[in-house]
Amino acid sequence: MSANWFDHAIASVAPRTAARRVLARQAFETLTRGYDGAAKGRRTKGWRAPGTSADTEVGIAGALLRDRMRDLVRNNPHAAKAVAVLVNNIVGAGIMPRAASGNDKLDRKVDALFARWSDAADADGQLDFYGLQTLICREMVEAGEVLVRRRLRRSSDGLPVPLQLQVLEADFLDATKSGALGVGRLVQGIEFDPVGKRRAYWLHAEHPGDAYGALQNGLQSRPVPATEIAHVYEKQRTQARGVPWGAPVIRSLRDLDDYEVAELVRKKTEACVTAIVFGDDEAQQGIAPSVVDADGNRVEQFEPGLIAYARGGKDIRFNQPSATGGYGEYKRASLHTNSAGFRVPYELLTGDLSQVNYSSIRAGLVEFRRQIDAVQWQLFIPMFCAPVWRWFTEAAWAAGQIPSPDVPVEWSPPKFEAVDPQKDAMANLLSIRSGTMTLAEVIAKQGRNPDAVLAEIAATNAKLDALGQVLDSDPRRVTKTGSAQSKDPANDPAADDTTAEADETDPAQADQQD
Repeated sequence: MSANWFDHAIASVAPRTAARRVLARQAFETLTRGYDGAAKGRRTKGWRAPGTSADTEVGIAGALLRDRMRDLVRNNPHAAKAVAVLVNNIVGAGIMPRAASGNDKLDRKVDALFARWSDAADADGQLDFYGLQTLICREMVEAGEVLVRRRLRRSSDGLPVPLQLQVLEADFLDATKSGALGVGRLVQGIEFDPVGKRRAYWLHAEHPGDAYGALQNGLQSRPVPATEIAHVYEKQRTQARGVPWGAPVIRSLRDLDDYEVAELVRKKTEACVTAIVFGDDEAQQGIAPSVVDADGNRVEQFEPGLIAYARGGKDIRFNQPSATGGYGEYKRASLHTNSAGFRVPYELLTGDLSQVNYSSIRAGLVEFRRQIDAVQWQLFIPMFCAPVWRWFTEAAWAAGQIPSPDVPVEWSPPKFEAVDPQKDAMANLLSIRSGTMTLAEVIAKQGRNPDAVLAEIAATNAKLDALGQVLDSDPRRVTKTGSAQSKDPANDPAADDTTAEADETDPAQADQQD
């Protein structure tokens, strides 16, 4: 801060005093600087921002957030669509494992065993392993968290591997169990040891919301070792439990519902009253319409095409429903907010592609797919897939079906459908040719097992060789060795004309078409 006229006046008689004055004022200004977001005043009055821990916040609001989000998913189409879009992209047809021990014989054996076990993985006997993935992912998004319990079975049960998975909703966790427990502690039903490692989960025997379970004393809880539980949720802070993914827009979704209902009721009300008959004297006018039916009974319910008669009616005035503008704009803006809260592109949430082009939708999907990729590899695979694979190999080893309980694994998430398959295929081809990506990586990106695909290609080639057939890169050249002449472009005038026509295409037009 520069010196003012008073500082100069003091400096003329006491330079050191003036200098100290200027320096002190600069130090004071430095102390008063800060973030505008932390300023207190009229504009920030009423802004509550408590410094509570994540566990405290989730403990207070978690159950109500979960119940309200479930209600919205049941009754609000946009909330239901947002959850479906996230589940379809995170899991899709399933995140598939393949053994990667380096021993081809062992890997094939483990993969075949897992394929047979996956059909019987559900403890309820209804879904396979990939169906369980969809259910678990849905609970993670909708309710914020889900528990998967390992259920070991007897060898006499006839399962390929004596193991099944039981999916438990977050309500099974006894949230009342909080506080100190010996040298450890309890946080909303999760028991931690002195070093902060999860030791047990306190679970109800029945769902607390099940009337039958409550009657059967199902509200009591007991600890289950943490090694038997896979707890799947998104950690936004260092919290012990999760919250629904749509929590930031729960109020917005509810407001949109209320707005649409109010608008619909207003339109219906306006459409019910066709005309009102008034008296010639203002004193004779009734406060409310009085309508009677053919039997002379008073009618108090509005109906379409209703003509209301005021007492002493002499004049008639026809109702003209007012036109409401801005409804579409408000709903579109509200859905943009809701899509941002769910972290889903607006176009995927609504199916409205009227305001996008190829470039914009592709750019939006790239960011969304990067987010889905992070969720798959940083959340769903470590929290669910990896523990299940470990349980599977341990159970198979204990049953004497594989030689080791520790078999490395590689996971293949479902592929993303290409907006322009030809361009994506050419990009993959260039990556393979340039050495920046292997063929196995490209096949894995398609959600398939590279070893199985390559084996299938080799088997197909061997079958073609046995039949004496030759496949050329040109789809028009499919011939049989020593038989009919192939459709060579050199012998096909039409092909020459097509090629010549393609060569004569204006480069500018080609770029424009592209």
